[in-house]
Amino acid sequence: MVENVIIMGAAGRDFHNFNVYFRNNQRYNVIAFTAAQIPNIENRRYPPNLAGSHYPQGIPIHPETDLVGLIKQHKVDMVSFSYSDIHHTQVMHKCSMVNAAGADFVMIAAPYTMLKSNKKVVSVCAVRTGCGKSQVSREIYRILTKMGKKSILVRHPMPYGDLQREAVQRYADVADFDIHHCTIEEREEYEPVIEMGAVIYAGIDYEKILREAEKEAEIIIWDGGNNDTPFFHPDLSIVLFDPHRAGHERSYHPGETNMLMADIAVINKVDTANPEKIQEIRNTIETHNPKAVILQADSVITAEDPDCIKGKRVLVVEDGPTLTHGGMRFGAGTLAAKRFGAAKIVDPRPWLSGTFKDLFNTYPDIGLLLPAAGYSTQQISDMEQTINNVDCDLVILGTTSDLTRFISIDKPTVRIRYEYKDHGLPSLETEIARHMDLW
Repeated sequence: MVENVIIMGAAGRDFHNFNVYFRNNQRYNVIAFTAAQIPNIENRRYPPNLAGSHYPQGIPIHPETDLVGLIKQHKVDMVSFSYSDIHHTQVMHKCSMVNAAGADFVMIAAPYTMLKSNKKVVSVCAVRTGCGKSQVSREIYRILTKMGKKSILVRHPMPYGDLQREAVQRYADVADFDIHHCTIEEREEYEPVIEMGAVIYAGIDYEKILREAEKEAEIIIWDGGNNDTPFFHPDLSIVLFDPHRAGHERSYHPGETNMLMADIAVINKVDTANPEKIQEIRNTIETHNPKAVILQADSVITAEDPDCIKGKRVLVVEDGPTLTHGGMRFGAGTLAAKRFGAAKIVDPRPWLSGTFKDLFNTYPDIGLLLPAAGYSTQQISDMEQTINNVDCDLVILGTTSDLTRFISIDKPTVRIRYEYKDHGLPSLETEIARHMDLW
């Protein structure tokens, strides 16, 4: 009997699970994807060139709100839950909804979807969005380069545009952002990598992406997204923890899975965290994954011109996903505003424009900060208008992308950067070298 399937996703893990588990599996007939978390990614179609010969018309993508109706309409047997950074309780609420509608609720085990490389793979994942994965990935690239190793970064997918064109993407220059019509979230991840002279791949079909990356690299660095598990089988699994959200490592899916699979556990941001929370996370790791080596790290924040912040009324623009589904109440821009003596953080809510009003309605706890959300041309335009409308002296850009490259801001700006730094011993370099000796 062929089983009818719906894949619940958010334009990333769902497509990967389809590609490696469902696409050529004659046991299953995938009726639809559903989409959540990211705006404007539903009401598209997973294209035939990616869906394969069993799906000559492609596969429709519906909003998650249609899920129960689709289960009943198509007599769906199984729903595969395939997205990340969601509280365990919310996962089970969705399971209950699916079960009540008459379908099984399945989460495919991470190893089933991990592609095997013929090169060594170092994976960088986390227990929540916004733990600092990308700065650690960049530091690993520096360490491997220092060791004389040629490495390539491969980033978790962010296919929010034309799916037919996004199977394999290679970024080596800022001009590639325009070629691939990158969103702000994509620019935030790719731009610092390009600035350091590295190459980064992303896209949708990670079998093809992996084979292309293998042609260029001795070692592949998997740079994870959200708190998702890696798409490639890692020879070394590094997982980030955030002491500002202690306890989340055991309460969010699939971050807890990452914790249990980690070879190296990095407690990041210890320079700005409560020591009791740092110890709480250390105790959790030692209890539930005693084989993991625990490192501590600082997330070092710098400003291009810190003196320009002192005494100013500032608008703080932070990394988008960290504030929205990541649930953080501050980021690097907020810390910089406080550290460098801003007089006041200005509330942007009276000046919100267009889609940003909807964003704040969806995530009302964002508060005094402005997320760098730009998933569409309209949203980027609304962000530009909002920033320019706000009555402030200075805009602090706490996102890793230089927003001034593609929006016009009519007031002074200062860009904040944050990088990895070991906080004591053992060091990240020492542990990577130790594992490489075992290879």
